[in-house]
Amino acid sequence: MDKLWLKQYPAGVPAEIDVNQYETVSQVLEESMKTYAARTAFVCMGKSITYAQIDAASRSLGAWLQSRGIAPGGRVALMMPNIMQYPVCVAAVLRAGYVVVNINPLYTPRELEHQLKDSGAEAIIIIENFATTLEKIVANTPVKHVVVAAMGDLLGGLKGTLVNFVVRKVKKMVPAFSLPGSFRFNDVVSQGSGMTLKAVPRTREDVAFLQYTGGTTGVSKGATLLNRNIIANMLQVEAWMQPAINTHTDEQHNFVCALPLYHIFALTVCNMIGMRTGSCNLLIPNPRDIPGFVKELSTFKFNVFPCLNTLFNALANNPEFAKLDFSTLKISLGGGMATQRPVADKWMALTGSAIVEGYGLSETSPVATCNVATLKGFTGTIGLPVSSTEIAIRDDDGKDAPLGESGEICIRGPQVMAGYWQRPDETANVMTPDGYFKSGDVGIMDETGATRIVDRKKDMVLVSGFNVYPSELEEVAMKCPGVMEAAVIGVPDEHSGEVPKIFIVKKDPDLTEAQVMDFLKENLTGYKRPKYIEFRADLPKTPVGKILRRELRPKA
Repeated sequence: MDKLWLKQYPAGVPAEIDVNQYETVSQVLEESMKTYAARTAFVCMGKSITYAQIDAASRSLGAWLQSRGIAPGGRVALMMPNIMQYPVCVAAVLRAGYVVVNINPLYTPRELEHQLKDSGAEAIIIIENFATTLEKIVANTPVKHVVVAAMGDLLGGLKGTLVNFVVRKVKKMVPAFSLPGSFRFNDVVSQGSGMTLKAVPRTREDVAFLQYTGGTTGVSKGATLLNRNIIANMLQVEAWMQPAINTHTDEQHNFVCALPLYHIFALTVCNMIGMRTGSCNLLIPNPRDIPGFVKELSTFKFNVFPCLNTLFNALANNPEFAKLDFSTLKISLGGGMATQRPVADKWMALTGSAIVEGYGLSETSPVATCNVATLKGFTGTIGLPVSSTEIAIRDDDGKDAPLGESGEICIRGPQVMAGYWQRPDETANVMTPDGYFKSGDVGIMDETGATRIVDRKKDMVLVSGFNVYPSELEEVAMKCPGVMEAAVIGVPDEHSGEVPKIFIVKKDPDLTEAQVMDFLKENLTGYKRPKYIEFRADLPKTPVGKILRRELRPKA
């Protein structure tokens, strides 16, 4: 195919990016904190924090973490929503020479325990709202140092006190917990301000993030993202956005960060690229509260709007959102899940901004392809490979499929992970001898080099941008008393794109749907839980007894 997509690149977008201009992600962040010291970096709940303040707080927190005796390369888990502590913590962990392990704060004790043990995290910084989850399992993990944050920690005296009072006492969002020996976030930053952050030699080949994703074996596994992977994707996406946003001027750009920072899309596009370009991010802790979200947007002139289909749709159908001023909106970035034409058309009609859909995975840091930034309408494709990236469409024998024919989307580029954390077997399953990552998605490339996704090889279910692996749900369901067999598929859903449906063969004839749901609720975070349960006398199987999920899918 000889990189036929390069002919479609807009003026100013390079075919290749120079990944060697930085050694580490912390170097990029430190450069921005110095260059843009006086600028506002993040806004949250009506309060702001400057680049200089992030510099000081992350330096103090990083020094404190070093004082705990954690060796360079040690893993530090972050378990928080979109609050100002998050970017401070990311910068602190990386500057101190450690690895960031992002964790969904809504995880159940079972899910949290697995990720802490698998990553070998020695420290965790957690929002107090979910500290009770950690309390239940911390003794079973390698975690030795716990820092507990509160929603109002960085909001300043009166505002912070008021927010914490409302969250704790009025809304009762902080269940009682006991974590002996834990520290409070503000206390730690205060203690660290009297310490020196030691320089730790790190290179572009060192691990920066462990970004957990689902596994075919039912256990979540960590995509090992090196400094060079994240740096590459930062530079790739920044270059790709240039035709719509010139980040090489003194003008500051405003990003809307409603997607969770623990998710790779927001982490790279909002936190990393936002800071790299000296931009300001509006942090939305709870994007499900659409009226509250719209109220925050009404006071913020936004230029860059990364989002996913379900959230674009919810906003576009909110009457108050339609009253906002969209004159400053330069680019709307869609990712995490497929953008639907009706949603894209409605968003375009309302805002005057086309949804520029991209594609990627945790394993690709994440962006691998994207529609051009100056897009004027919906294409139905995932766009072109970004700079320094190659896409191959390959058949089941690993050979390149002809243009116009379907095959597995395979990705090669500097943003592709080093492998799965301590899982060489899983890594071997997804990496080809010539360096391509096998995505598990089936696509067709056209004569322009744009790719359209047509199917999925993996049995993964994509729920509002989050990967749900049937094997994990089945494994959990099988532990439920009264269940003999279980199988999970994805079924279409108007709001989430897809949702899991579980089929169960009973061991106990008296087993009820409510009992199964209660058990799954205890062991699986919300988006993973099946929306539908169907009891069956038996499940379709191969001659050797393997359950055939495809036979359970609705016939077209």
